Amino acid sequence: MSDELRPVARGRLYELVIERLRAHVVSADLVRGSRLPAERDLARRLGVSRSSVAQAIVALEVQGLVETRHGGGVYLRRDTLEVEPVADLVARKQLLPDVLDARDALETKLAQLAATRRTDDDLERIEGALQVMRAQVRAGEPPMEGDRLFHTAVVQAAHSNLLAAFYDEIRSEIATSRSESLRQPGRPEQSLADHEQIADAIRVGDPRAAAAAMHLHVDHVSRVRLLSWDPAG
Repeated sequence: MSDELRPVARGRLYELVIERLRAHVVSADLVRGSRLPAERDLARRLGVSRSSVAQAIVALEVQGLVETRHGGGVYLRRDTLEVEPVADLVARKQLLPDVLDARDALETKLAQLAATRRTDDDLERIEGALQVMRAQVRAGEPPMEGDRLFHTAVVQAAHSNLLAAFYDEIRSEIATSRSESLRQPGRPEQSLADHEQIADAIRVGDPRAAAAAMHLHVDHVSRVRLLSWDPAG
């Protein structure tokens, strides 16, 4: 155990625990896949309660930095613990529900229209985006670019200038929700399956199925740890 895991001063304890863990990862040369010390051991070494350690672990999970495996401990998902300021996480937590509501309303309609208006060129772009997603998932990467290309292709396939303009207005917020979702464990594979289902419905020209598949996808996107996280503990 490194010297970084020494008792912490009083204050916002879980944030201080995170800082100690970040320093420990560096000093102990831990990398992605490394296991962190057990909560009980961390609490003893840091001189805090196990609840403070648990709060710190949850905050790290929210940011996609660690993964808790049931009965198997906590493991790094990246080579470092470069955490975001808590204020930034809180701001994103407050905004995300509105973004998801907007995505559901807008993208569900866009998918429905795409199923009736798509051209051969549109279907080519949708398939091209899926190929990028498949390659990224196979490589073990969050399929950020493939996801972006797919949704852009669906917007184009809907052939609605005004809805496309609305989509562009919230493109950056959509990107944030995409990142939040795709860094959840197991989510890249789920996202790819969702996109395959949306594409199938658009390809066969079934607007009801396309809308339902997009609605289900946005519901999956909404299931992120950030929304259940209580920053006050």
